[in-house]
Amino acid sequence: MKKAFMCSLCRKGILGGGLYLDHHSVTYRTQKLTVDEKYKNLVLPLNEIEKVTWKWIIFPVAAFYMKSGEKYSFIIFNKPRFNKYYKDYGGN
Repeated sequence: MKKAFMCSLCRKGILGGGLYLDHHSVTYRTQKLTVDEKYKNLVLPLNEIEKVTWKWIIFPVAAFYMKSGEKYSFIIFNKPRFNKYYKDYGGN
């Protein structure tokens, strides 16, 4: 079952959108017209995520480190709920 979270992608500014978590991936979606197509529907497969770290900078910011070397940072609202389901779905 897919879980939804309010979030913002931290990439050349703060880009509001939604984060969707399921057994296969973490997916960021936004309808912003000025966002590069790559980030409008960004899919991070769980098996490609190397690790997730958290910082507190006014809001909780999660950094997803991919096995490919890419890093994606998100402000995720309701961190405890996200962490619970991320671990339940097999995230590290």
